[in-house]
Amino acid sequence: MITIYHNARCSKSRATCELVSSTYNKANEPVEVVEYLKTPLTVGQLKALHAMLGGPLLDMIRTSEAEYAALGLDANGATDDQLYEAIASHPILLQRPIVVRNGRAAIGRPPENVAVLFE
Repeated sequence: MITIYHNARCSKSRATCELVSSTYNKANEPVEVVEYLKTPLTVGQLKALHAMLGGPLLDMIRTSEAEYAALGLDANGATDDQLYEAIASHPILLQRPIVVRNGRAAIGRPPENVAVLFE
């Protein structure tokens, strides 16, 4: 199963969905597209997603969104728990798109980044 955390208004997210379906998914694995703005992830789901991505938690956060500054997350000292709670409450903060396959995840910025999941 391939899961794509998708924002339909984002061109990178649309391009990643297209690449997965037309180029990378040669085995025709089932694909679940989760519009995370309509169905926000829980803190537990975000922690699991972060573990699959690896790397710093900030990599999966859109720090350029107004909500990031409005919530005071740009100030030094925000804990991981505060960041997870912020994303769960304000899903616009989740980096997009994120593709999950076989227990690994990649951020599709640029969309070609997800190719690593299909090697």
